[in-house]
Amino acid sequence: MPPSSGTPAPPTTRSAPSGAPRCTVPGCAGTITDGYCDVCGMPPGQGSEPAPPTVASAPASGASRGSRGTGSVRTGSARTGSSRSSGRRGMLGAGLVEVPRVPYRDPSTAVLADAEVAENKRFCGNCGEPVGRGRGDRPGRAEGFCPKCGTRFSFTPKLVAGDLVGGQYEVLGCLAHGGLGWIYLAKDRNVSDRWVVLKGLLDTGDVDSLAAAAAERAFLAEVEHPNIVKIYNFVQHAGDGYIVMEYVGGRSLKEILSATRATGADALPLGQAIAYALEVLQAFGYLHAQGLLYCDFKPDNVIQSEEQLRLIDLGGVRRVDDQVSAIYGTVGYQAPEISDVGPSVTSDLYTVGRTLAVLSFPFRGYTGKYATSLPARAEVPLLVRHESFDRFLRRATHRDPAERFQDAAEMAEQLTGVLREVLAVEDGRPRPAPSGLFGPERTVPGTEGDAGTALPPVAPAEAAAALPVPLVDGADPAAGFLAGLTALEPAQLAAAVAAAPRQTPEVRLTLARVKIELGDAAGAWTALDEVADELPGDWRIEWYRAVALLAAGRLAEAEPRFDRLYGLVPGEAAPKIALAYCREVSAPREAARLYDLVWRTDQGHINAAFGLARVYLRAGDRTSAVAVLDSVPRTSIRHVHAQAAAVATAVRGRPEGEPAPAELIGAGDRLAALDLDERRRDRLAAEVLEAALGTVRRGGTAQGSVLGVPLAEQPLRRRLEETYRALARHTRDREDRRGLIDAANAVRPRTLL
Repeated sequence: MPPSSGTPAPPTTRSAPSGAPRCTVPGCAGTITDGYCDVCGMPPGQGSEPAPPTVASAPASGASRGSRGTGSVRTGSARTGSSRSSGRRGMLGAGLVEVPRVPYRDPSTAVLADAEVAENKRFCGNCGEPVGRGRGDRPGRAEGFCPKCGTRFSFTPKLVAGDLVGGQYEVLGCLAHGGLGWIYLAKDRNVSDRWVVLKGLLDTGDVDSLAAAAAERAFLAEVEHPNIVKIYNFVQHAGDGYIVMEYVGGRSLKEILSATRATGADALPLGQAIAYALEVLQAFGYLHAQGLLYCDFKPDNVIQSEEQLRLIDLGGVRRVDDQVSAIYGTVGYQAPEISDVGPSVTSDLYTVGRTLAVLSFPFRGYTGKYATSLPARAEVPLLVRHESFDRFLRRATHRDPAERFQDAAEMAEQLTGVLREVLAVEDGRPRPAPSGLFGPERTVPGTEGDAGTALPPVAPAEAAAALPVPLVDGADPAAGFLAGLTALEPAQLAAAVAAAPRQTPEVRLTLARVKIELGDAAGAWTALDEVADELPGDWRIEWYRAVALLAAGRLAEAEPRFDRLYGLVPGEAAPKIALAYCREVSAPREAARLYDLVWRTDQGHINAAFGLARVYLRAGDRTSAVAVLDSVPRTSIRHVHAQAAAVATAVRGRPEGEPAPAELIGAGDRLAALDLDERRRDRLAAEVLEAALGTVRRGGTAQGSVLGVPLAEQPLRRRLEETYRALARHTRDREDRRGLIDAANAVRPRTLL
């Protein structure tokens, strides 16, 4: 069994010391305790991580945090994956997922009874060719020389039970054999007989292995993070070097996956797999901030014990600017550009994406046919079910490093958003959270005026104006100036921005946005072209170009741009809402699916609910439209508007006599319960009464009453006449008043006199 270690869970009951420093990660409310934030797990000063040195031979993949490379996402205001959770994290998965515990394993039971390396796992450390293989009945040799390159190999343990290494560590036996050598269990006789793990070399004659061990020793002395195994010492014994690290009993993710498959499952539950990836990204964010690359991440190299996860086997760790050390990687996980340009931050993140794919679905051929690609979405049911997860994986493992996530915080932010969607789809319970990239939705078209017109077709300009706005980069010199202008109307805002003391990139982006709102698409496009030179590749430029096209009614041109943005930030709701609007007419089923996905996840996006209801209503499914409107929670400021829309949806635009008495009674009861002003109530009441009168005229008297009026022709005529006259008294438009009075006269009950 490989060495394991555990991460102390962030304290949830112990109060932070008086005066404890606050965490600097944007959006995180934690405090620094024992050297790390007790909420997000980041060390102090990591709120905006310094860009690691760029690998000279890998210009594309070496993009640093906050860079504007092609497809990059601005992360200056983004939260890390764990800081987006809705409370203090006491478990894996940003506090959103309950991951099964892995019981602590007694170290003495982990020692191998027979310390041998299976012949099918014996390879030359220099050229990778099979070595030590048997022929016929003759077993292979555990020691010898590679027949291809002549490099010496040895798979025999150097240590045996009872050996005292460094005069301090008493060996109990072998735990496992890793890529760089045997791993041993020992007791530290100088420190309370604590359990430790000794990691040796695969072959002391292998130059690369010796270099890797030396590199590991140097780097690990500096590394200290709750998600990374702790290194205690480095000692020599009989001419060989050993790293001394902590032991925490548990199982590797590879073992957990194998045990899951043994039960008949194809893979880990998706939420559990994502929870693991989020924890690994915390460790990677720390390493990258220190200018270090992990290089060889895979399920074998991370261990869970209880609810804690640790990154182990740092033999491949190297500095980001190291162009000399041997590069270690594993087929199926290693990024395709490694052999040409070397490792980078994005190649490290690539391995996390590949590992997540292997854990989450039966990824057959990942070391062969799909060694540097993913199967088509249609071939994997899980990816068909969870489009956002599919898009996340495809960005994380893109062949072009510049198209991948550019830092661990950005990747964790989007993966946490995807996790919320996945969980909401699986159990139907919303997982709302503020976005780290967008502000809240601004308006809900159709609800600002007459409550009885809540579900008309929404004009493209209205849809564009309702979309959430990307957040301003807080590092911009004009960020404070722009924050004071949020209450201004578009025309006022345009004047204020034009007169800004400094025309910074954020000022230019704001100017482009307000020009779109004012209908000046050409002016907006010009402003975006100017800012593109200052912020090359910033995704917000593409966002505003798509919004400008949408506002101009050029939906066919806006749609592919929003589709690309969905792939770029798959954990965000805003691109999905925009894309759904573009597809309401051209692909209504796709629009409904996207609206439903957003609404299931976060019921703060009321535009998704109204959009979904519009699609249902256009398809003639009034029952489903009303059900969606009913799902708007009572706590929402749009609840009354949704209920008013439900009333109108039940009766509006239907042939005379079509609404059933039960539908009419329900619409009347719904309207009676609403807190509306008199004019809006009367307009909706007129629609309900008109529909009721039509039904009665078609079928005669029915049982029940609507708005307190029996379902009979004469009472309905009297109430409808009164309602028309009340509306006429409240209107100031002469033609409208005349039409209402004519309607009242036309519906007035007939008499014999």
